[in-house]
Amino acid sequence: MIKILLVEDDRSIVSKLTEFLTGEGYDVQSAQGQTEALHLMEDQPFSLVLLDVSLAEGNGFAVCKAIKTNYGIPVIFLTASGDEYSTVTGFELGADDYIAKPFRPRELAMRIKNILRLTGNAETTVRLGEVTVDTVRGTASKNGMDLYLSALEYRLLLVFLNNRGTVLSRTRLLETIWDIAGEFVNDNTLTVYIKRLREKIENDPQNPSIIKTVRGLGYKVDAP
Repeated sequence: MIKILLVEDDRSIVSKLTEFLTGEGYDVQSAQGQTEALHLMEDQPFSLVLLDVSLAEGNGFAVCKAIKTNYGIPVIFLTASGDEYSTVTGFELGADDYIAKPFRPRELAMRIKNILRLTGNAETTVRLGEVTVDTVRGTASKNGMDLYLSALEYRLLLVFLNNRGTVLSRTRLLETIWDIAGEFVNDNTLTVYIKRLREKIENDPQNPSIIKTVRGLGYKVDAP
């Protein structure tokens, strides 16, 4: 799993971003200031750093310089809207991208994926039992054979992959698929697509071992 270090001293932002990015399939660790961030960098192998320019302790620019000098991993700066000086300085220090606050989480998620892909740090394949999902090509196979998932089946599978270990209610699945697909999906349609997806990925669709039903709550794919 890709590990992201979030260096931010606003607890509200840390809480919301950690929840969102964890739901996207990332392992997120956070630090409030320069000293804590650099200590974490020494102890754990991160693939990317989200770095606030203004920190209560230390300096975002100093953290960026240290990361680029010692670890060479991607850095995305979180800056105040319209702060041109911080943006320019960040790029001069080797930052890979920046995003101005306030930002939309899904825009940040896309920027993270793009940077990881460009720097070769992205995990392009994900295993789920005998099923392999290639998130770059947008394909899924089982034991080397293409599953030929429809667009909505593939989107549904991604939702489960990005929320492994979490029970997903039918309401949340409907909201998430609506958001991703941009098209109307009702409760009956969801039932049909879960059935079709199970028929393609499960060895025994009547007794699923991958997409499990949690009675009265929803569905769950076990954590890796």
